[in-house]
Amino acid sequence: MMHVVASDLDGTLLTPEHSLSPYTKQVLQALRKKGIHFVFATGRHHIDVAQMRENMEIDAFMITANGARVHDSEGNLVFSQSISPSLASEIAKMSMDDPLIYTHVYRGDHWLINKEDTYSLEFFRDTDFTYQLFNPLNFDTSDIAKIYFTTTDNALYPHLVQLKNRLDAKFGDKISIAFSTLNCLEVMAENVSKGSALKKVVEKLGYSLKDSIAFGDGMNDYEMLKAAGKGCIMQNGSSELKSLLPELEVIGSNAQDAVPHYLSKLFL
Repeated sequence: MMHVVASDLDGTLLTPEHSLSPYTKQVLQALRKKGIHFVFATGRHHIDVAQMRENMEIDAFMITANGARVHDSEGNLVFSQSISPSLASEIAKMSMDDPLIYTHVYRGDHWLINKEDTYSLEFFRDTDFTYQLFNPLNFDTSDIAKIYFTTTDNALYPHLVQLKNRLDAKFGDKISIAFSTLNCLEVMAENVSKGSALKKVVEKLGYSLKDSIAFGDGMNDYEMLKAAGKGCIMQNGSSELKSLLPELEVIGSNAQDAVPHYLSKLFL
């Protein structure tokens, strides 16, 4: 019997339009009534996810910024690991002059970006979370959960791979780095992942990782899917993720509400 359900959001629990379907809300509320714990496990900012949680009217732990922040079901911060200020300053400058790449920073309660980007706002359908402009050459580098780099086109994936290689070469194991999608490269402090954060959550709830089931679609879900008692990959998920975890079950797509349907069959 699984007691803890952890799910990624974009590409997994959310529809392709980045919103929560009424059916998803219904199933998650039913799970909570049965005493099953739900955990949002996402690269998104905690303010954004908290608004989503309120809209769903459920109590749930929140793993955000890919594990750099963990909040309990009452909204209290229970774990935090930030990128060191000196590293954050260097990382934010890595692509500041590249016209094809947008630099984003999650600092404290804020989302910062180095230039206007209407494309990114398409991901925030169920909340009113939005960005503020910042200068990578001069900004407060304390309390930074993650820095991430985006493009507006998946075809530019090789361009982000080049950036990843530069980051790896310069910072090595001082950072954690992963693609959440082909056009989004995410950087956190060392040893930060959804998997390590999930371990903290299940133990706080009085369980172990074998008592958990997790759902994901991107390479930033790799550690979580590998660590959980059972991991499920989305049909629309990363081909690299599927090849690295061939033993895991591949379920339907987020367009089909595959996660809530799977949970309904499993628990309800």
